[in-house]
Parts: sequence; structure tokens; C-alpha cells
Amino acid sequence: MAIHLDVQIATRDHSIPAESDFRRWAGGIQSPESGASACLRVVDREEARALNHQYRKVDKATNVLSFPASLPKGVDLHFLGDVVICAPLVAEEATRQGKDAHAHWAHLLVHGILHLQGYAHDEDDEAGEMEALETAILSQLGIPNPY
Repeated sequence: MAIHLDVQIATRDHSIPAESDFRRWAGGIQSPESGASACLRVVDREEARALNHQYRKVDKATNVLSFPASLPKGVDLHFLGDVVICAPLVAEEATRQGKDAHAHWAHLLVHGILHLQGYAHDEDDEAGEMEALETAILSQLGIPNPY
């Protein structure tokens, strides 16, 4: 089943993709749970830095953060959690890396949602699995391999 995405725009940056793009990209990610959902919050550099500092003890903005949901037992929701993407960093990275900005946004959203589903890239074998899955999902969405 495809993942439903709620979108919050908390930045004045006008270069971000349309909410429909975010929803389409999230819809390309399969979930074993019917009715799975997640929330995307697009933020400015200051909010990204504050969240990264508060939750990861790193005092700088980062491109994407994932916060898996921790729901109490008995709550029958399939909420995966929250993904936060920093708009100015995405634009800067796309330019610096010579990537299409929309493709970079799609990659970071897919990356963040896969983290919500328990995928990681701390170890080489985990990273390989996650990158292969990201590449497959993006390919199905018509987006080239980001690696």
C-alpha cells in the first residue's frame, strides 16, 4: 500500500516543489501496513538547526531529519512519523552537486520515509540495501539514480 503524506510548509522559500509532488513521491513508497501515513515539514535553516541540536546534539542545520512515531499500544494508527527537510540546504546541495532540484527533493523525501520504516545506513550492508531501495523507488517515479 502507498504511503499517505501530510505536508506542512514552515518556510518562506518559494523554490520548493508543490505539495502534490511531495504526495506523489511518497505514494511511490510501499508500506506493508494499509493506511500508513507520515508527515513532511519543510523548514528554514534555523528550525532545521534547532531540531538537529535538540534531538541529535549537532549544532548545525541538516538536509533531512526523520522522527519515527512511537505510538502507545492499542492505538490503531499506522502513522510512521515525521520527516523534516530544510529547504535552503536542499537548494544549495542540488546546485553544488549539479543535481536537478526536484530530483534531490524527491530523493531526500524517499530517504527520510525509509528511515521511518526502519532502514538505516550506518553499516555498509545497510547502506547498500537502503541505497538500492531508494534507487528503485526513484526509478519508478521517473527520477534518475541519485548516487
